[in-house]
Amino acid sequence: MIRSMTSFASCESELGNYTLIWEVRSVNHRYLDVSSRLPEAFRAIEPLVRAAVGKHLKRGKVECNLSYRKEQQAEAAIEINEARLNQLLNAATKIESGMNQFQAISPLDVLRWPGIQAEFKEDMAPVHQGAIALLDEALKQLLESREREGADIMEMVASRCGLIEEQMLLAKKRLPEVQLQLREKLQKKINDYLEEPDQARLEQELVYFLQKMDVEEELDRLGSHVKEVSRVLQQDEPVGRRLDFLMQELNREANTLGSKSADIQTTNVSVELKVLIEQMREQIQNIE
Repeated sequence: MIRSMTSFASCESELGNYTLIWEVRSVNHRYLDVSSRLPEAFRAIEPLVRAAVGKHLKRGKVECNLSYRKEQQAEAAIEINEARLNQLLNAATKIESGMNQFQAISPLDVLRWPGIQAEFKEDMAPVHQGAIALLDEALKQLLESREREGADIMEMVASRCGLIEEQMLLAKKRLPEVQLQLREKLQKKINDYLEEPDQARLEQELVYFLQKMDVEEELDRLGSHVKEVSRVLQQDEPVGRRLDFLMQELNREANTLGSKSADIQTTNVSVELKVLIEQMREQIQNIE
């Protein structure tokens, strides 16, 4: 299954008095690179975020952003820390005794004193678990989106492979006529050098013409690489790097074909091949 590396997914869910929202983005990258933006109350789940992404994706730069809203609950009863209150009152009594002066203490002032009200610590474990479960759902949606885009890329690459084969067929049909023209030119060169012998120059001309006539090997390798691209497209694993390598090989053969070209039609074939290969390469850069 071909998968694109560029995609976006968003998931929202209510959990108790929390509303959690994940936004997950991915773009092409040589390796898997995960970054996350988490509220302070969710910092503890960062390693779990990385593990969840790694379970679904193999390549790409992935950003996971979590935000939340918390509904206001009914005011909880005020809990008094009795031990702390007694310490405060005893200390106040001692101070008043030492000063021989009595002054009423405001209950509100007492409540404001640090430690008088018992601290309420919310259990965030269930919320954290829910956040990871929701992230898993967002990643599944992201993966589905990447697969849809990957299917479009696969169709485009397969189409370009077909067009490359058409160009190769044109070059092969043209090859006998090109070789005949080269033989005629070579025969003329040989006749000229027989009239005015120049062995070194003759050998140079022979090498030149032999190189120009021998493009069948490049066409055969092009055909082999195109077949390999079609085979790789059917594999159910990340194939982006393999396809990128094949694009380099295809481009090398197209360039060699152009450098050996002995007529304008073969040159045009080489140019068209390079255009088609570049179109594939641009899309393949985005394949996982």
